[in-house]
Amino acid sequence: MVMSTKKLITLARKWQKKAAARRRRVTWSKAIRIADKGHFVLYTNDGNRFMVPLLYLKSAVFRELFRMAEEEFGVPSDGPITLPCDSGFMEYAMFIISNHGIVDLNEALLSSLLN
Repeated sequence: MVMSTKKLITLARKWQKKAAARRRRVTWSKAIRIADKGHFVLYTNDGNRFMVPLLYLKSAVFRELFRMAEEEFGVPSDGPITLPCDSGFMEYAMFIISNHGIVDLNEALLSSLLN
């Protein structure tokens, strides 16, 4: 049985679309599959991965980081969130927030983001 060239091209395009869709799903699911319940995953601009408690979303520091990320990178539609800071800053921010954000340190951290 011989297929026409037109039908072969149509089938090839269909398979390419299916393969591309599957790759996107696999990549995205790998990025979020390891997050513990009550946490979300994000990345810093130096490529380090952080699992952050959802409670931290209430923090002014994280709200400002998300605003800056949207301004710099846009809103990701099919991938992980990347914040415009390095891993050292993220570790420091998480430390301050986890210790209930000593007010002076929390404000200093927030002002360093804004400058």
